[in-house]
Amino acid sequence: MNYTWAVASHVGRVRDHNEDSVHPTTGGAGDSLLAIVADGMGGAAGGEVASSTAIDAATATTMAPGERITAANRAVHALSRAKRELAGMGTTLTVADIETSGTAHFAHVGDSRAYLLRDGSLEQLTSDHTVVAEWLALGAIDEATAKTHPRRGMLTRSVGVAPEVAIDEFDRSLQAGDRLLLCSDGLNGMVPDKLIATLLGAGSPEEAAWSLIEAANAGGGSDNITTLIVAVDR
Repeated sequence: MNYTWAVASHVGRVRDHNEDSVHPTTGGAGDSLLAIVADGMGGAAGGEVASSTAIDAATATTMAPGERITAANRAVHALSRAKRELAGMGTTLTVADIETSGTAHFAHVGDSRAYLLRDGSLEQLTSDHTVVAEWLALGAIDEATAKTHPRRGMLTRSVGVAPEVAIDEFDRSLQAGDRLLLCSDGLNGMVPDKLIATLLGAGSPEEAAWSLIEAANAGGGSDNITTLIVAVDR
């Protein structure tokens, strides 16, 4: 398989700094790709430090996706304990290791998301590790309530907050014409899935990445927004 990818990130319309980090930081093309999105939290500089530390640790050497998150968790947790001003910081981390064969290996913690667009149909591949997502899965609330609930951003799992973290891992086979999207919740919190699907499939990966950013800002831009789009060429 060959892939073309694009990356876009924006501070949004409310925040004064960007706590998202992404790998790679620029677009490109090739027959394999390691794609990662991280959305930090922690106040002051904590969120930005957490997400960038996680990316650095996750990309330091060749590892399986789950091992990348384990390494990131250890690095962020150690730094948060070493520096008082960074205590309690953490980050989401969504990893896709995409092979030449067309198999994508995923590992995921938090509420950044991976989506797959195939033949015009959008599928959310990852599960949100949030209080509201768990309530929704249990049937305690409905989808309409979940979209506006004040606790919808409250994480039940994050990287770096504790010495160990549970990691979701799964594989997916890609095919020509697919588009894969990794994003921070600043996108899906502002843009409904139907519009994400429309914009994700339109134009080049770079055009789609920035169209999604613009849509999130038009919807309010209440958080940082990061999009990483991978087009499966053949």
